Amino acid sequence: MNTDTTTDTSTDRRHGIPAAPPQETSRVGALIRAHRLRIGLTQRELADLSTISVRAIRDLEQGKARRPRPDTVRLMADALRLGQRARAALEAAAQQGRAGGMCWAQPPAPPTALHAMPGRDAETGVLVRELLSGAERLVHLVGLGGVGKTRLALEVAERVHGAGMPVLWYGFPGASADYLAHGDGELSDRVAGAVAELCGPPARDGLAVGPDGSLLPEVGAAGFGVAGFGVAALAELVGEQRVLLVLDGAPVTPARCDGLTGLLRACPGLRLLITSEQPWEVPGERIFLLAPLEVPAEGAVDAGSPAVRVFLDHVRRVRPEFAPGPVDMELVAWLCRRLDGHPGALASAASWLVVCDLATLCRGLDSDPVALLDHLGGGAGADRFRMALRHRLGRLSAGARELLDALCARVPEVGAGCGGAEFDLMGITVLTGRSLPESGRMLRELLIAGAVRAAHESGGSRFRVLGLVRSAIRDGSGAATALAP
Repeated sequence: MNTDTTTDTSTDRRHGIPAAPPQETSRVGALIRAHRLRIGLTQRELADLSTISVRAIRDLEQGKARRPRPDTVRLMADALRLGQRARAALEAAAQQGRAGGMCWAQPPAPPTALHAMPGRDAETGVLVRELLSGAERLVHLVGLGGVGKTRLALEVAERVHGAGMPVLWYGFPGASADYLAHGDGELSDRVAGAVAELCGPPARDGLAVGPDGSLLPEVGAAGFGVAGFGVAALAELVGEQRVLLVLDGAPVTPARCDGLTGLLRACPGLRLLITSEQPWEVPGERIFLLAPLEVPAEGAVDAGSPAVRVFLDHVRRVRPEFAPGPVDMELVAWLCRRLDGHPGALASAASWLVVCDLATLCRGLDSDPVALLDHLGGGAGADRFRMALRHRLGRLSAGARELLDALCARVPEVGAGCGGAEFDLMGITVLTGRSLPESGRMLRELLIAGAVRAAHESGGSRFRVLGLVRSAIRDGSGAATALAP
């Protein structure tokens, strides 16, 4: 008696995975099924003869799995007693499946952003070009918490998807989720299983463990990875297609290098876009530093400045009747400079306008900006920016922290919250008495941490410490002794 089963087409289509008949979705599956029926075997009998699981055989025949490993093909051919010509045809079909990956009825889409993103056109353009062209395949978007990494990743993913590339998205527990996610189910489970293998704890009791320590439900993936999960299952899904995988809010601890490089090697069309506060420093990683938004020049009022536009957009949500006049715009420009154009800080500052006017808010920021960094609305993540700032400064090496303290102590604050006078690399060597290479490494660490902002103009490179960082160190919020990661 034949034990063939049929595919649940409605379920597969709901998750964006087509469930067409086997002969349309999987040449290798169609050949296995035809040879099995020709000699009168059930799936269970073929499984017993080949030592391949029933699930693996079923998934291959239904087109859910299209990339059987060479040893799987060999065992199947032996069990089916194929001749030389039929064996070669099966091997060729398997090779074609490995190259093609999964065929989607509609390419998976990234989540939908809830708010506009002004002032990031240059960064977006660079990242989109690099990812679409394949010039970079492992891009790590790094910046201080709240600087807009997730929002930029959403914009990049949306444009890449608009160019026809499927986008797979995974948000780590605790990552910002200011967006509308699309779908779930088997596709999300496969991505989560691969992330668990790359970044999560070891498997428990034969089941995949997510990055948050929770057990993941089992899905059929033709026997790849742990309980059908893992990097191999994702590689089966992607094949050689051009696909963007976004890992948002990744942990500081690097992913397993062997798994990461193995995934990129198995899927030559795959691109990875990672967002986190610290790079992984793995081979092939392209570190993309995301700085705060541009602010109006000292003494200038620029309504088109990205920082001003972001701040006024947040004000509109809490004070829809607010219509800024010339004096208000001067205060807004000052506030944006005081907060370094940092999107998270601007959002928190705007939340306080529920209980005070703009002039009072500016006076409070002038005396102690750190005290107003927590969002007035409260709730989950209300103190995220301040905690991120404190934890990030606490992870600095002793040398970088010593340099930061020296810069804050030696360089006076200039202007209304512009963050302090600029300096260059040679100035650091004079300040610390260390060699140029040592000074360069410490400055790089401060740049990656988001504590220092760079300006490359007229052939020179100048740097300055963010005013928010100065304030945090001055009032003790950035004290290394109190900031265990």
